[in-house]
Amino acid sequence: MPHLHVEYTDNLRELDADRLLLRLNHALVGSGQFADEADIKSRAVALSGFRVGIAPGERAFVHIKLAILSGRSAEVKRQLSASLLEVLKEAIPEQAGLDIQLCAEVLDIDRDAYSKLRMPG
Repeated sequence: MPHLHVEYTDNLRELDADRLLLRLNHALVGSGQFADEADIKSRAVALSGFRVGIAPGERAFVHIKLAILSGRSAEVKRQLSASLLEVLKEAIPEQAGLDIQLCAEVLDIDRDAYSKLRMPG
């Protein structure tokens, strides 16, 4: 915990997924909400099958889901969501003729149902 999922449309040709994940992880560390940077697990998935709306024209999106252990205030969740969205805004290059939507959401993981085991090497 936390788990960061990034889905993005594969027509964002200049998106560097590894660099984006590193920047997002840095934002999470900088939030002060997570004690150990090694607890942050992030992944990115490019979507080749997608549709945005119904109008013709090229569209794209990047969607972040951040899952964190329950118990944080709505304000903390808003701050996390806003900081992740700011990273997206800075990291995703504009592409001429491409309408891009960026979004981030923060979800609770039920503390009572979450299990974790770390096996350091």
